[in-house]
Amino acid sequence: MSFDLEQTKRQSEINEIIKSYLPKEEGYYKSVIEAMNYSISAGGKRIRPMLMLETFRLFRGEYTDILHPFMAAIEMIHTYSLVHDDLPALDNDEYRRGRKTTHIEYGEAMAILAGDGLLTLAFETAAGAYEKIDEKALDALNIYRRIMRAYKVLSMKAGIHGMIGGQVIDIEFVGKSVTKERLDMMYLLKTGGLFEASMMIGAILAGASAEEVDITRSIAGDIGLAFQIKDDILDITSSDIILGKPVRSDEKNDKPTYVAIMDLEQAKEEVANVTDRAKKAYESLPYENEFLKELIIKLITREK
Repeated sequence: MSFDLEQTKRQSEINEIIKSYLPKEEGYYKSVIEAMNYSISAGGKRIRPMLMLETFRLFRGEYTDILHPFMAAIEMIHTYSLVHDDLPALDNDEYRRGRKTTHIEYGEAMAILAGDGLLTLAFETAAGAYEKIDEKALDALNIYRRIMRAYKVLSMKAGIHGMIGGQVIDIEFVGKSVTKERLDMMYLLKTGGLFEASMMIGAILAGASAEEVDITRSIAGDIGLAFQIKDDILDITSSDIILGKPVRSDEKNDKPTYVAIMDLEQAKEEVANVTDRAKKAYESLPYENEFLKELIIKLITREK
């Protein structure tokens, strides 16, 4: 079967997992639940939960029941970040994934609450992994420990030492000159944070060693960095229809990007260098997952 067909199959499976954790649209506050479900059902390739799943498979993980809550949680966190990114106070975008953003569809106040709702629901969902453990199993205590480590990674990489920290750097340097080193740090936190969380959690829950988890973290960080540099390039070279959102939005908002501090060819060379570093780290692992390897390549060479 081709990679594209395999990816579509996995997307469908992941969508069903996510759907199983979404709240019912009922009660006095169903309007915010509708906005939350609208946001997370807007499409997307479900890259982060897919990376988590394939890393889990890379390290020969067995207990998929404890993985599923974390897969849903990482997509909830990613979606909340997009909802808030699109707000007038930040990027002020009207379209995301080819349709109206949450604040355009439901209003700014409800979009803020929907983002908050998705973030808190993510941790409620991930915590539910404990309920999947057979307490009578011989390795139950070890599985509990893995879940706790994974929960800590999820919290850290979504917070001030991860995605939020990167967003702060992004906001504070709007309209200002920025060094490559600071831009790299922003991308490693803002984009790489959830990539690292996804792959590290997959490795941890599968029972990978501390050294293997650290190698996985470095691979994921480089994937996130290359992914974001590629995003900068596409923002200049792509179109609204292909990208599914307005192009040149970074330029419009006077935000620091790779193509603002160097030319396109240099930016493309950076993508190649970072990608090569990630490949070498991946090849140092004593395991193989051909789909994961191809997925990493596709993420970095994508055109939308």
